[in-house]
Amino acid sequence: MTKVQLTNSRVWIIGASSGIGAALAQELLSRGAKVAISARRAELLEQVSAGRMTTVPVDVVDADSVVAAAQEVREALGGLDIAVLCAGTWEQITLAELDPESFARHLEVNVMGAVHGVAAVLPGMTAQGSGVIAIVASVAGYRGIPGSMAYGASKAAQINFAEAIRPEARRRGIRVVTVNPGFVRTPMTSRNTFPMPFLIDADTAARSIAAGLAGGRQEIVFPLPMAVMMKLARLLPVRVWTFLTGRLTKSAGPRG
Repeated sequence: MTKVQLTNSRVWIIGASSGIGAALAQELLSRGAKVAISARRAELLEQVSAGRMTTVPVDVVDADSVVAAAQEVREALGGLDIAVLCAGTWEQITLAELDPESFARHLEVNVMGAVHGVAAVLPGMTAQGSGVIAIVASVAGYRGIPGSMAYGASKAAQINFAEAIRPEARRRGIRVVTVNPGFVRTPMTSRNTFPMPFLIDADTAARSIAAGLAGGRQEIVFPLPMAVMMKLARLLPVRVWTFLTGRLTKSAGPRG
């Protein structure tokens, strides 16, 4: 593991108008990083920034918009060392109410948003021979959970995407990090009406991510009990997992 000095690091967080992204921006700023934040809602970015961060509104679905935002961030910060791709959406979908448009929206925002982010920062990091790209996925991507079909599928795709690009990125001097939170108390999860085991605050999540980035981790999973439970779930036979999840009426939802 190659440790990273966060002090004076130039960091861009996409999806930082609330939740984990906003908390991480504050955490990294407190550790001496130079921070730029992006999301669709400019007014919320300004609230998070309070004049202490560079704010660049962007819609992650628009690839050209992300490229332009990346250029603006590099100019404002004098370069870019760490990109955290945190933009995401969540909506509970059951088989009885399968909505292809909602499913597609999860893929556009969560998956293609990450792809657009990587494509936008990759040339600059390749040219300088260094950098960190952190893709915020979720433990929901480890196994399929009823009611979370679109969200879980998008998070599984993000995890697979990160794993696929990691070896080639490493040869360019770029570290790809997968961030897989459990349940985190955010505006997105506040809509959930089902139990959320091992629920943590966004500030706690931000500290875990910052520590993982500084420590040179390639995978950051938290909180520990949820990480252990979901990693073990991947080892269960399909028949057992189907039986267990079949007993759920309202499944686990978003993780960040």
